[in-house]
Amino acid sequence: MVTFENTREFAVHLDETDPLGKFRERFYIPLHQGKPCIYFAGNSLGLQSKSVQEHVMNDLEDWANFGVEGHVHARIPWIRYNEIFPQKLAPILGAKPAEIVVMNALTVNLHLLLVSFYRPTASRYKIICEAKAFPSDQYALQSQALLHGRDPGEVIIEIAPREGSHILRKEDILSCIREHGAETAVVMIGGVNYYTGQVLDMPSIAAAAHQAGAYCGFDLAHAVGNVPLQLHDWEVDFACWCSYKYLNSGPGAVAGAFVHDKFFRDPTLVRLAGWVGTNKERRFRMDSTFDPIPSAEGWQLSTTQVLNMSAHGAALDLFEEAGFENVVDKMKKLSAYLMFVLDEIGNASPGRVIEIITPRDGNEHGCQVSILLHDRGKAVFDSLKQQGVIVDWREPNVIRLAPVPLYNTYEEVYTAGQILKKIIAS
Repeated sequence: MVTFENTREFAVHLDETDPLGKFRERFYIPLHQGKPCIYFAGNSLGLQSKSVQEHVMNDLEDWANFGVEGHVHARIPWIRYNEIFPQKLAPILGAKPAEIVVMNALTVNLHLLLVSFYRPTASRYKIICEAKAFPSDQYALQSQALLHGRDPGEVIIEIAPREGSHILRKEDILSCIREHGAETAVVMIGGVNYYTGQVLDMPSIAAAAHQAGAYCGFDLAHAVGNVPLQLHDWEVDFACWCSYKYLNSGPGAVAGAFVHDKFFRDPTLVRLAGWVGTNKERRFRMDSTFDPIPSAEGWQLSTTQVLNMSAHGAALDLFEEAGFENVVDKMKKLSAYLMFVLDEIGNASPGRVIEIITPRDGNEHGCQVSILLHDRGKAVFDSLKQQGVIVDWREPNVIRLAPVPLYNTYEEVYTAGQILKKIIAS
């Protein structure tokens, strides 16, 4: 176990011995007053790798050179472009390649999955989720209830932290599922809470949902590319994610979905159908009968978004080269060092201005460390930004910092800590 020191020399030593340190130079780092900023906002938008432009230009050149024939003659033929991603994502998701499909945007995918997995009956119609889930999840769940002619207020059960706490307790989640199990159709929760950075016990939640007779799904927007997952072995029924955060695939990048392989040949499963989701061997016969591909690809609706996927391919190449287990190892060490630095600042500040609300256990958080500011929070955030430290603000008084293993350094954590310390002192 490493004994941390809040000194520049120690941080530099960690960087010099970091096996992933070489990957930083593979990214563009935004500038502040002509110098690289300290970018701790990878939980909102990951940085651009330098290989993205080549990938996009290759696809643009193929379009220019081949026109419609690019579907079969492009370097990566467009007709099967989406097929390159499942193998790359499988170790990140802990899933079989056939259980993964890259398509659409996160909330679109969530709706498509809920069409299949939220099939309320007279006695089993409730949805269990976390309180203050990300708003788009709330909107999706509310609108799904309305689509079935039900009152969202009667359908949705929210699990909240206990009084005086910011963290959800596993026992409270499992107790809620047991209490409402007979009436519950779906448990749908964010695998990593966007506000606190808490990683929930997904295998336990999935097991409890199944024991209650309900389906279980997760929004993995803040989990994919950040924390280790084993979706297949955990028997998660469905999941969806975006790729513009920790996967560094660009603003508004193509998203993804997971469907457990136990559902591939279930004829009773209702879904919205599209031409690209039908049997590949029969697709161009233009039959009027939908014959779903027996994989997660069977949930596709529309033609592959090639230009949107170019950056995704470039980003995933770096994960493949780095090895996701190495990314996770550095994530744990980098975030632990950030907590150590923040603790020293908080302990030294009058009235303990800083409170870390992210769980301390290394298995219960990823890159993101959320701090609650008890005084002048927005002013502190603004001052950090003015001094080139890019972090994230969430009302009413939380700053989220997310040093990312592939492009952030330990020295940046130390430097950001020194800047924060001076801001609080002033």
